[in-house]
Amino acid sequence: MPLITERVALARNGANDKAICRMPSGCSVMGDVQFLPGYCLLLPDPVVASLNDLDAEARTAYLLDMARIGDAVLKATDALRMNYEILGNAEPELHCHIFPRCAAEPDDKRRMPAWFYDWKTATPYAEEHHGDLRKQLAALLIAGVDA
Repeated sequence: MPLITERVALARNGANDKAICRMPSGCSVMGDVQFLPGYCLLLPDPVVASLNDLDAEARTAYLLDMARIGDAVLKATDALRMNYEILGNAEPELHCHIFPRCAAEPDDKRRMPAWFYDWKTATPYAEEHHGDLRKQLAALLIAGVDA
């Protein structure tokens, strides 16, 4: 089963420990690694190959959910800005990476794409370390970020 399809199925069944909350277009999840605390993804439900496979209404909902996650991460962390990336080259199913970018990042990384971090040695998501942030993001998203 392709990775995004698998992660969405786990979230539907309440078995994805990184799931933040259900959203109109799919589900928000914490990233597998947290080299940038608050790194999240938006996974569509149902899963499609690309943004271009969504009709106008579904596309609008997906992009709005993407921005709402960014708003929540900005409010919950010390991020200065958010980076949004929809690639689909390695995993050919729609998913958006949502990266908080912070002033505390090392100088050699702060102005580069997040892909320049060493993902293999990055801090993995762990509920005992990142669960409070996951729950805070869920509360913000469920209530509406400005609530």
